[in-house]
Amino acid sequence: MLHQFFPSRRLALYMARTFLIRSFAVLAMLVIVLMTLDLLGESGTVLAYPGNGEAELWRYVGLRAPQIVARFLPFSVLLGTLLTLTTMNQNSEIISMKAAGLSAHQILAPLILAALGIAGISYTFNERIVTRASATLDAWESVDFGPIPRDSGIKTNVWVRDGNNLITAGVITGRGDQVVLRDVEIFNRVNNQLVNIVRGQTARYDPQNHDWILEKASNFDVNRGTIQEIQSARGGKNIRPEQFTLAKVDPDGLTFMELRAAIADLKDAGRPTLSLEASLWHKISGPLSALLMPILGSVAAFGLARSGQLFVRAVMGMALGFAYFVVDNFALAMGNLGAYPPYLAAWAPFFLFFLLGETVLVRTEE
Repeated sequence: MLHQFFPSRRLALYMARTFLIRSFAVLAMLVIVLMTLDLLGESGTVLAYPGNGEAELWRYVGLRAPQIVARFLPFSVLLGTLLTLTTMNQNSEIISMKAAGLSAHQILAPLILAALGIAGISYTFNERIVTRASATLDAWESVDFGPIPRDSGIKTNVWVRDGNNLITAGVITGRGDQVVLRDVEIFNRVNNQLVNIVRGQTARYDPQNHDWILEKASNFDVNRGTIQEIQSARGGKNIRPEQFTLAKVDPDGLTFMELRAAIADLKDAGRPTLSLEASLWHKISGPLSALLMPILGSVAAFGLARSGQLFVRAVMGMALGFAYFVVDNFALAMGNLGAYPPYLAAWAPFFLFFLLGETVLVRTEE
């Protein structure tokens, strides 16, 4: 059945090879042009730091180029689809295929399979290269393109939810079970009403009892309005040390599994994660957008070239493709704001335009 759906082996390889060559040629052109423009705008900032020179410019290019590749790969697939199908239509290759008994879906099958391969390459490229480049570039930009200091591991002003209670720490140092909290406050609540506040100068994690020991502590009774000085106190049952050491999570700088683990820790800490969950699932739906481009651009493949409407069809295919990117960015922005559920923000544009592209293809050609 698979061999019946695809055209002949030679024809399928010819179409897939033509599509891949043109898509990656367009990608190379876009990366060169956009990287040049970006470098013209940022070179002054990079060279402004004393001691920076040509080596730092090439380092910037090496860190910025993967981001441009990841962002514009779906655009290049769309343009590669339009170039491939428009040329084949002009050369009457599409007409010959239809005359041989191939349906529109059979004609597009090699392109869709090649686009699926591009989606896999895009996901792997994002996970292996783009995330590391993004994290390094953000750290470099934060120090004005100077030497990146080693992470001291010190965090400030972190709060964590412990069931109905809240725990805040002014300064957090150390890693793992050696984490030390300073200027700690535990707000104990019953039925959403504040009962007492326990303050401590320092707090250390007790791995045996899975709680925290506050030293030089005091207990403020809200109802009585009294303060009681105590040597030590315990609190924060089942709160792990890594929940305090979570810094600001940048989804672009983390892989899918790393971001998923960070979201789980943030949930345990009681922090909002809706925007991160939308970015998490977009790490899959984003690369898969390459799979849509042959379907959305297929309108340029069919219809008589001599009718004078080939250019209009190509414009329609481009409009459908760019409309997808607009809707996808809008949905992701709504997901980051919490207006859309994470799954809806990440997957709704993909399935919406898949159905739209299929509808246009079936109504016009099938």
